[in-house]
Amino acid sequence: MASSLHLKKGAIPTIRDASAVQSASTSHAVPSTSTVVMPQRVHVGCQTESITLASTGTQLSMKTLQPHVKSTGTQTEVKTTDVGVSTIVPDLPWSSMPTKPSLLQPHLSLVEDEDEESSVEASSSFVAPELQDSTYNPEESVTLLTKSTDESEDPSTTHGEPLSTHKIRKLLVFETCLMELFEKRPVCSRVCDIKKNIRGTFFAIVQRCPHCLYQRRWKSQPVIGHSTPAGNLQLSAAIYFCGASFFNVQKVFKAMQLQIHSYKQFRVHCCSFIEPAVLHKWKTDQAAILQRLSQDGSAILGGDMRADSPGHSAKYGSYTLMDLNNNNVIDIQLVQNNEVGGSTNMEKEGLKRSLKVMEDSGIKLDCIVSDRHPQIQKFLTDAKITQYYDVWHFEKGIGKKLKAIAKTKECEKLKKWLPMIKKQIYWIAASSTSGPERTAKWTSVINHLQDIHTHDDPLYPKCSHAPRVSKDKEKWLKAGTPVLYKLEKLFTGKRVLKDVSKLSPHHQTSSLEAYHSVVIRFVPKSVPFPFLGMLCRLYLSALHYNENSDCPQKQADGKPCFKLYWPRARGGTCTVKPLKEDPTYNYVDELMHLVFDVVFHDPAPFVSQLKQIPVPEPLCSQYDRPVKEDVVARFVSRFNRGAS
Repeated sequence: MASSLHLKKGAIPTIRDASAVQSASTSHAVPSTSTVVMPQRVHVGCQTESITLASTGTQLSMKTLQPHVKSTGTQTEVKTTDVGVSTIVPDLPWSSMPTKPSLLQPHLSLVEDEDEESSVEASSSFVAPELQDSTYNPEESVTLLTKSTDESEDPSTTHGEPLSTHKIRKLLVFETCLMELFEKRPVCSRVCDIKKNIRGTFFAIVQRCPHCLYQRRWKSQPVIGHSTPAGNLQLSAAIYFCGASFFNVQKVFKAMQLQIHSYKQFRVHCCSFIEPAVLHKWKTDQAAILQRLSQDGSAILGGDMRADSPGHSAKYGSYTLMDLNNNNVIDIQLVQNNEVGGSTNMEKEGLKRSLKVMEDSGIKLDCIVSDRHPQIQKFLTDAKITQYYDVWHFEKGIGKKLKAIAKTKECEKLKKWLPMIKKQIYWIAASSTSGPERTAKWTSVINHLQDIHTHDDPLYPKCSHAPRVSKDKEKWLKAGTPVLYKLEKLFTGKRVLKDVSKLSPHHQTSSLEAYHSVVIRFVPKSVPFPFLGMLCRLYLSALHYNENSDCPQKQADGKPCFKLYWPRARGGTCTVKPLKEDPTYNYVDELMHLVFDVVFHDPAPFVSQLKQIPVPEPLCSQYDRPVKEDVVARFVSRFNRGAS
């Protein structure tokens, strides 16, 4: 919507200096045929006219192709003579304009998604153009370029200080674009001989010019130690610390034709640096938590075991102890099947080891909240440790039995009372102060279902709700009916009454269940892991959970945010759950710092700490290893018999 602009008659262009004032007073217009003479920079070692080159938009860093300068470590002087060569650029037709954009035109970037910082770096990489209009001032261009270069922060430094290797920004570079920088010699412009070396994500180039014997070595990433590429080690650490799978990441890299190191090299990184760093980080954080608990006095703990596979065929069982007051994981014990003679004994062994850690740390136990595992009940009773049962586990078990009773034809009335009975279980646990009071309130439910609200037990003589007149008389259960008989038999069972008296009145193990959902991200049940790999990934999940256990709820206009969801367990009933702030991953940064700045330089003490962990023998060690050829022969003959 704009037309071409023209100067008015008698208008004078912008005055730059005193000499321009004098020239402007004698001439009010600039001839259109005047030749613009532009000063150009000429290298002192070159006595020929400069060659006009066009940029191809490569990804070379700034100042790479500038002349080499004297190093601070060099003790000799190089004498050069400035011959003072200058060239004059003739007036060129518009069809031969240079490919570099003008300062007065917007810079077109080849980067697909770039931020402001990368735009500044890109705009400061070109030289002043040869042709400009009459308002062009060279001094202003030099000032602009100098300011952009000085203000653009070096990505390898922070406030002037060099960054650690793992904090330097990385970019995705195509090989063809990279090789454009090394195909020709920057000075003589001759074709060079190039040798490439690729080791995973590491890429090294040796460039040699056969004409002027120029030689340069270039590496895509720093090499730490003797021969360890920093990118390969950091990629292995990032995969491990984020709970990812090396093989899944390898598939992604192969789909993009990205180079990645082998799984064997990944395991070398894990055993030498990554797993020792994870163990050291966990032991340090655990010691701080245990010291705080020992100073607080008595502690309320929650305990539960997670198996790596469902059923009784689990290989690993990880027992977790959690501080329910502060919602922190304080101990994890990994037990293998063959250590205790079967998977049914793993939970008890894990609890024993965790209680030993608590005893050695001087922590006094108030109580332990857990599920209703029979072996755990007996062990804690013998150890004289107070135990409470999680209400959700008890409600889940009773709910399954009530649903089975309600499915029969003569007990269909019970379906209407199932939601009320489940709510009553939580109310009984929260409103009672002793075990006998919980039992009295539990048995009163049978009278309540018959429309009887006064009871014989003095601990709970009548229902606490207000008197009501029922409109539906058919919903009440009647004495002598099969449904009331089955219900009374279930409610007054010896084990049920014992479990009701131990329902936890304060804390529950829901935090442990939330932690187990985090463990699945780091240790999926469908992937087998070695013992130390399993243990270190469990430690990583605990570090992640402890850092985000007190994550605040999101706020919008000063109001807490919630999200609607329909859980399958509630049969389509809609409910809400609070929306939390995004989790943080500060522990990953701390582990990266530990690997690159501490463990890598002296891994011996960290590896020795890892080797002190007793690793059980593999499960197959208890069997005789057969000859492979014999097993293959039997396998093939079996299918041959089936085919005949």
